[in-house]
Amino acid sequence: MIEKTTRMNYLYDFYNSLLTPKQKSYMSLYYLDDFSLGEIAEEYGVSRQAVYDNIKRTEAMLEEYEEKLLLLQKFQERSGLIKKMKKMLMEEKPSKQDLLEAISKLDNLD
Repeated sequence: MIEKTTRMNYLYDFYNSLLTPKQKSYMSLYYLDDFSLGEIAEEYGVSRQAVYDNIKRTEAMLEEYEEKLLLLQKFQERSGLIKKMKKMLMEEKPSKQDLLEAISKLDNLD
């Protein structure tokens, strides 16, 4: 469950500007503020099922956006390359070739 929550939080961060105000609110309350479906339903005067359906549709939309735009994937790849480069630089004599290859990979992500 934690893995899905983390993924949804990242997807929300990247793609929230593509969501409607209601979708943003439901996702924010559910994933960021840890509200239950019942609490969100009470807040908006709708059924628990309506909130659940909205969240599930929004999750599917976020996954579709990621499938097409790959912002999260590129972020994760970029973070991994930066971490690798930092590790290389901590070595006493980092390989210039390895660093250049990592920089090239970073350039090619965009």
